[in-house]
Amino acid sequence: MQFLRKYLDKIKLNFEQGGRLQAFRSVFEGFESFLFVPNTTSKTGVHIHDANDSKRTMSIVVIALMPCLLFGMYNVGYQHYLAVGQIADFFTTFLFGLTAVLPLIIVSYVVGLGIEFIVAQWKGEEIQEGFLVSGILIPLIVPVDTPLWMVAVATAFAVVFAKEVFGGTGFNIWNVALIARAFLFFAYPSKMSGETVFVRTEGSLWIEGGQAIDGFSGATPLGQIGAATQTVQIANTLGNPLSTWDMFLGLFPGSIGETSKLCILLGALILLVSGIANWRTMISVFVGGIATASIFNAVGTTPAMQVSPLEHILLGGFAFGAVFMATDPVTSCRTRNGKYIFGFLVGMFAILIRVLNPGYPEGMMLAILLMNSFAPLIDYLVVEGNVKRRLRRIKS
Repeated sequence: MQFLRKYLDKIKLNFEQGGRLQAFRSVFEGFESFLFVPNTTSKTGVHIHDANDSKRTMSIVVIALMPCLLFGMYNVGYQHYLAVGQIADFFTTFLFGLTAVLPLIIVSYVVGLGIEFIVAQWKGEEIQEGFLVSGILIPLIVPVDTPLWMVAVATAFAVVFAKEVFGGTGFNIWNVALIARAFLFFAYPSKMSGETVFVRTEGSLWIEGGQAIDGFSGATPLGQIGAATQTVQIANTLGNPLSTWDMFLGLFPGSIGETSKLCILLGALILLVSGIANWRTMISVFVGGIATASIFNAVGTTPAMQVSPLEHILLGGFAFGAVFMATDPVTSCRTRNGKYIFGFLVGMFAILIRVLNPGYPEGMMLAILLMNSFAPLIDYLVVEGNVKRRLRRIKS
């Protein structure tokens, strides 16, 4: 890497003030800081020097997402060959998923980073690393058959209106990736739900004897529950009963990165061991969801109310949202007690939306965005409560 360092030092003067390429100074600094650790230090004031900067934080989150991404690619191919009635080896299955998912990732990063580069250059500021995570989260939480132009439009909307207008990385109120998904859900609902968007079956493989294969259903388990009028047996792509083990592994239709709870668990361990995510928020989401689902089990009569707490956790994006979305340090609560309250309410509202809104069986997205809006208020009330308790102790 020494030759690369020397080359960057050689061309760096061209991007400095007065250089021939000074208009692209922010872009150069962004690439340089991505490749190498900056060696500059503060000259005045009191600062805490920590090697775990935002770039490393984002990189660890991306690493934690890798198991979900890789399994999601495999599952896309698995659901495809399952739907068309063919048997394929591991490499062929994974390759099909790779070719389906990779364009989504490329579009997300090209559009999102492109906008951030332009805004940073326009404002004369350094390029922030925040979109390193958002850029991979967006493809992981959308159906595999989402048109690329829709992903581009949703990404642009989220970066501009949910991030840059608030000041950029660290100032956004709502989770950027979830804003992109919310935009797609409300602007193009037919592409975000139904029986075909979660299983890619295009091309000649979808034709058998000149006719479409009968009996195929790509509806997600939560979609099956939401559409049921009586107790329903959750089924896989071919209509066979879905076991708890299949739910844990993630071998069923769903958004690319949300199905495998095993991979989400591996990601959670990476985030907790590295100290990137806070366990208080993460655990509280599960506690809130389990408590709410248990209450519905005790008093409810509809199929959605009878879904067990375990199934709620294993199905849909509940676990993925609890691990990777609710723990976002920018958009969640920052006080210790606030994290407990925030997480519990996220879990509670996610189950409430799932159960009580038959038109939207997946409630994690709306629950997190709702609590993102109230996170500052929760922190304020927690701080005010602490101040009042201290004042009472002083007076007594």
